Amino acid sequence: MIGAHHYAVQIQWTGNRGTGTSSYRAYGREHTLSSPGKEQILGSADRAFHGNADRWNPEELLLAALSQCHLLSYLHVAVNHGVVVLAYADDAIGTMAQTADGGGHFTAATLRPRVTIADPAQVELAQSLHAEAAKACFIAASVNFPVGHEPIVIVAEPATLL
Repeated sequence: MIGAHHYAVQIQWTGNRGTGTSSYRAYGREHTLSSPGKEQILGSADRAFHGNADRWNPEELLLAALSQCHLLSYLHVAVNHGVVVLAYADDAIGTMAQTADGGGHFTAATLRPRVTIADPAQVELAQSLHAEAAKACFIAASVNFPVGHEPIVIVAEPATLL
């Protein structure tokens, strides 16, 4: 291992409605996530689990982490291969299976990045770089379910002269 990197976050439950966890429906799932120097993230459970739909849930945050990691890995490998990326967006999806015992697990995630590049001669190369980025993504390497990729590469329109 080249080096260890350490991370710290704080979670504060804010869902005590006055009686704590006196019953399953008596408490809120609201909480805040924080880390020094960063804005708080308002979290909750998924609405299906009696959470607040207006807040981020752990399942969305896991999917966001996968998508964000692939983005950052892709931009890095693009630079290494001389591909100029002008825009990048992803519409990631994931599936979680709930188990009879009340638990569950993700069964799959699919990232669907749309990458806009400058050079039309590099479309094939830009497309192929998603495989390299997937191997470089720390988060994808840390999960035990498949993370698929359905990338689209778009060539930027040449600027029109006025």
